[in-house]
Amino acid sequence: MNAITPKKLFIRTYGCQMNVYDSERMSESLTDAGYTAVDTPDEADLVLLNTCHIREKAAEKVYSELGRMRKLAEEKATRGETMRVGVTGCVAQAEGEEIVRRQPLVDLVVGPQAYHRLPAMLDALDAGQGAQVETDFPAEDKFAALPKRARRASPSAFLSVQEGCDKFCAFCVVPYTRGAEFSRPVAQVMTEARRLAESGVREVTLLGQNVNAYHGEDDGGTATLASLARQIAQIDGIERIRYTTSHPNDMDDDLIAAHGDLPELMPYLHLPVQSGSDRILKAMNRKHTADSYLKLIDRIRAARPDMAMSGDFIVGFPGETDADFEDTLALIDAVGYAQAFSFKYSPRPGTPAASSEQVPEPVKEERLVRLNDLLRVHQIRFQDSCVGRVLPVMFEKTGREPGQLTGRSPYLQPVHVYAPDNMIRQIVPVRIDATFPNSLSGTLIEETA
Repeated sequence: MNAITPKKLFIRTYGCQMNVYDSERMSESLTDAGYTAVDTPDEADLVLLNTCHIREKAAEKVYSELGRMRKLAEEKATRGETMRVGVTGCVAQAEGEEIVRRQPLVDLVVGPQAYHRLPAMLDALDAGQGAQVETDFPAEDKFAALPKRARRASPSAFLSVQEGCDKFCAFCVVPYTRGAEFSRPVAQVMTEARRLAESGVREVTLLGQNVNAYHGEDDGGTATLASLARQIAQIDGIERIRYTTSHPNDMDDDLIAAHGDLPELMPYLHLPVQSGSDRILKAMNRKHTADSYLKLIDRIRAARPDMAMSGDFIVGFPGETDADFEDTLALIDAVGYAQAFSFKYSPRPGTPAASSEQVPEPVKEERLVRLNDLLRVHQIRFQDSCVGRVLPVMFEKTGREPGQLTGRSPYLQPVHVYAPDNMIRQIVPVRIDATFPNSLSGTLIEETA
């Protein structure tokens, strides 16, 4: 690879926070290999599509995007320019060599466990070895092979601590695309967290497909997510800790207690339930019931009374009846979610539910509208409950209006405040004055934190 002439990199990221983290790490790795990031594919010598397999027809959407990339590459060729294209992430893992067969434009196909090999794969391309496909689960630790974290403009950062899942929910492809559960050793996580703190990060979000199943090696023993959070909280500069995504069955007593005694753990928890019907939960292979979930929420709120809940819901799962759906609405009312994500069920090839008889699409549509209407009622209710309160807000960037900053509340809400630019990265008390559909506005009540 020619390190003398800088090459330009564009990464388009789809899907979850884990993919955002992966894209950052790929960019950092390729920066060391002589690439600089650009804002559009038109400028790039290398375009990577970091894909997600969760959404409906994910693979077909990737092929559609590759069609657009082919036209761009052809336009560049008329100017004597070349552009390499790679597909990374979960669609790459699922489709493998089929991607190159269907779209010969593609030079690289890299699964989520192998993106640390990108520089070597590019070297192989330079050596004329043809399209490179890597969808194995390498024996070496990809995290240990990656470069140090680059300095960040934002005071918040994602930190991957766990990957993969052993739960095998009937609707989910993650165990097939990300593999079995793997937890990074505590020492490795702490090294990355310290580097983030040294670069000005004050809030870290610990990531994993099943993050509260974390079981990383720690001085010959095994750490839990709670013990890991306690260690990260001791790092000078780290003042906020979040984690996502969690499974109800892995919310152990230690983690619940940590929410009560560790102020750095923010009072906002994403804990997907998917359905309020025990019959559907069993069909989903979730291994919890609606009642056990509600009792778990009670225990969490007993430890942290101001806890705001977020969740995921799937409507129209195979076999879902009107009564099952009504059970889901009842659970939503019982929890009172501050935020939630909702989806119509769509089959994922290779998953157990994909071959089941499907709920008619018009029924899914009608249920999704009703579900979202109810979720919106609870979100507005929670937003309104914040008016008049004083919340600590971490300012992250300038706002849309002159003299305005935007930050995040402990509940992850965007908060808009008129404040000087030198308060970016500070956590300051703000009186909440008004709500908007997806944000709050407030007034600074002190000049400094």
